[in-house]
Amino acid sequence: MSVWNPENIKDVAESIGIATLTDDATRALTSDVEYRLSQVLEEALKFMRHGKRTSLMTQDIAQALRALDVEPLYGYESTRPLRFGEASIGSGQPLYYIEDEEIEFEKLINAPLPKIPREISFTAHWLAVEGVQPSIPQNPTTAESRNQELTPKGPNANPNLAAMSGNDNVTVKPLVKHILSKELQQYFEKVCSALLDESNNEYRVAALASVGSDPGLHQLVPYFVQFIAEKITHNIKNTFVLTQMMELTHSMLDNRSLFLDPYIASLVPPILTCLVGRNLVASSDPLASYPLRQTAASLLQLVAKRYGKSSQTLKPRLARTCLKYFLDPTKPLTSQYGGIMGLQAVGGVEIIRALIVPNLKEYESLIRGALESVDEGKRREGEMVLRALMQALASLEGEGVGALNGFANGHAAEMKTALEEKIGGLFAERILEMDRPRLLKAVMEC
Repeated sequence: MSVWNPENIKDVAESIGIATLTDDATRALTSDVEYRLSQVLEEALKFMRHGKRTSLMTQDIAQALRALDVEPLYGYESTRPLRFGEASIGSGQPLYYIEDEEIEFEKLINAPLPKIPREISFTAHWLAVEGVQPSIPQNPTTAESRNQELTPKGPNANPNLAAMSGNDNVTVKPLVKHILSKELQQYFEKVCSALLDESNNEYRVAALASVGSDPGLHQLVPYFVQFIAEKITHNIKNTFVLTQMMELTHSMLDNRSLFLDPYIASLVPPILTCLVGRNLVASSDPLASYPLRQTAASLLQLVAKRYGKSSQTLKPRLARTCLKYFLDPTKPLTSQYGGIMGLQAVGGVEIIRALIVPNLKEYESLIRGALESVDEGKRREGEMVLRALMQALASLEGEGVGALNGFANGHAAEMKTALEEKIGGLFAERILEMDRPRLLKAVMEC
């Protein structure tokens, strides 16, 4: 038995000019109309359920027709519920229609105009900088954020539960700005344990390679910085630990995915400690700490080159620190060596010309005393310092152009006297022994 009335099919057929419609055709069209309607309703119910609603709306029917590739019905889109009226057309068959709202033109004309909408505009602000939310009007305050955290959540949560438990005015300061995931915590522990394991070199190399290439370690940067500072502070005479911390710093600087600008101020002190520290070894070998100081100098050069433009005071501060250790006679030769290497690393030729060359004559007495000492260890340290100074002077050779006039014409004595007046007899003798006129000219022009 058909649910759809066959008479409706005949009425529609007569409205389009089909006067005679057989009973078989009427029954076939009736069953097809029922199938099409059920198909539309099933699709509309899917849209209703996906919309988390329990009542079917005209938008659901329109979406169902569009999904079935049928032209949608126009004129029924409304956010208000439709009101249907009933009219009788005889023989007991009611006719339902949508009641139209009657509007009085007088009220419509006299009604106040709506407010002019504001122009659309966009503004940008920082939601968070390195995990810390700045205190600006666009961001919620700490109290508001805390209240949101204490608000009960969930479908069965009682909104008055926080107030009943006395937590409405409680403010708790978090211990950290963000919480690391368990995977990052395990990664951090594995890297730290690998770096401090002297027995497994392959393990250390793999850990340093991972820190230098992994792009997802930005949350671990402050923890690595703190780890480096703590280990250098508590292992100041352990060359192995200090070297590994410098290697870790180098890996972090090599990782282009890490944003280290806010942490440079915290990374520089450990590097300077390994560069100009007084006692960095526990062994009796006076030259055991020099490879570590050379590594620290290369790191200082990398930091100054990469971050010197973003921080205008970085290079001057580094230069002042290294110059102080270089010229302080109370400092050991190891610290003075670190100061020389640091000056050369920070500013290159300009720093050597401006700060090292003018102070060589005064420094000669100190280095000569070390070279003539009866202590073999001190003599070896003096040779290392002299070698560092000569290496710094040799870098000036590229600045000189041509040869000195008269140097090849027998005026070596005058040149030697002028050079001794400028940089002292010891350094003048070493430069003349090298027989490099371009270097001699560059030193004399300083």
